Amino acid sequence: MKILHFDCYAGISGDMALGALVDLGVDPEKLRSELAKLGVEGWKLDFVEAERGGLRGLHAVVDLEGRTDHIAHDDDCGHDPGHGHHDHGHHEHHSHGCGCGDHDHQSACGHGGIHAHHSWRDIRALIEKSAINAGAKKRAIAIFTRIAEAEAEVHGVSPGEVTFHEVGALDSIIDVVGTAICLDMLGPDRITAGPVELGGGTVKCAHGILPVPAPAVLALVRGIPVTSGGFNKEMTTPTGAAIIAASADEFVTQSAFTEIRTGCGIGTRRMERPNLLRVSLREQPSAASPAAGQPPGGGVLCEELILVEANIDDMTAEELAFLMERLFASGALDVTITPCLMKKSRPGSIAAALCSHEKLEAVRDAMFRYSSTIGFREIPARRISLRRETGELSGGFGSAKTKEVYYNGKLLRSKIEYEDRAALARTRGVSLTEAEHLIKIEGKEGNKTEGKAEYT
Repeated sequence: MKILHFDCYAGISGDMALGALVDLGVDPEKLRSELAKLGVEGWKLDFVEAERGGLRGLHAVVDLEGRTDHIAHDDDCGHDPGHGHHDHGHHEHHSHGCGCGDHDHQSACGHGGIHAHHSWRDIRALIEKSAINAGAKKRAIAIFTRIAEAEAEVHGVSPGEVTFHEVGALDSIIDVVGTAICLDMLGPDRITAGPVELGGGTVKCAHGILPVPAPAVLALVRGIPVTSGGFNKEMTTPTGAAIIAASADEFVTQSAFTEIRTGCGIGTRRMERPNLLRVSLREQPSAASPAAGQPPGGGVLCEELILVEANIDDMTAEELAFLMERLFASGALDVTITPCLMKKSRPGSIAAALCSHEKLEAVRDAMFRYSSTIGFREIPARRISLRRETGELSGGFGSAKTKEVYYNGKLLRSKIEYEDRAALARTRGVSLTEAEHLIKIEGKEGNKTEGKAEYT
């Protein structure tokens, strides 16, 4: 399984994400060609190789070629003069402290009028009517939707009333849509991320001095593992927070993987610690694979799975049985319901489903839909299993499927499938044990066909 992992130890911004993904291997010419399908003129996208703390990477630079709809601020917001650089890069420089912009903030910020594509409706219409790939289009809209919802929460308005400022500027639209295009081009099976560094200190802006992170960033990273205080600057911008919140399938601190290649996106400021975003393309076992240390043909396999567990104290036995059915239907490899004692010694049950990473979303959905839980645990689980083969015995009884288990290349044990034993037991009026004995005796000289090796 191909995994794209964001290492946000120095935070994330839109331009850093774009630079890292191109450094990872996205063709910049193909990216520019796709971005041109937005139908907006007056911009140029370049990637400049640079270093931070001795580590190289790419810095994404959007040149607006003299456009006046780019929102510029003076230096009283704590940004570099001239182009108004953010702590990370070139574009996230329009912060008013709230994080993303305002629902009606042009005059208060001295912008001198409404600029192109600043409202959420305008940005969404621009993306929807463009000719960019459907997958990239969907992802870009999802990122901007996150920002609109966070901004609406901060200002107490509906998302439809939101008018952007820093992320409404053309350079930020290029960053967001460009990042979405890159992710679509790379086509990973899953996107993961580590904890996101938010930074620290304060930011001076039009609303006064506010603590980092900005309110909209806090709304965007709700439910996401974060760290703070590693840098005394704002390290995660609203655009960066929206990209990771809308794109990451899972936030991980430990995992088993094979590194394929790595890309680095460089931020503008030089700091004591490297100001860069690292993005890795990894190979992670999605199904059975030989366990480490086992000789070839040993028959022991290892799967990196997820155990989803919920404590439940208000479901009947019938409801729990139906939950088990639906969890299996969603793709769970194994489901158990275990009695337990909960707080105040109330009897309850632990519903646990073991699943692959590919089926995790479906299992989550089933757990929320068909159980009464309002939350559950997700625990990385490594399953070790023996190689097994399916076969068939033939005789006067007809045919019966068998399951044989091997360890270190040798037959460990075999078993006749229950349904075939039960069918013979019903026909001959004997017990399951006697039916199994008859199949083994009568099928001894019968034909046996080796089945496909399985590990599930």
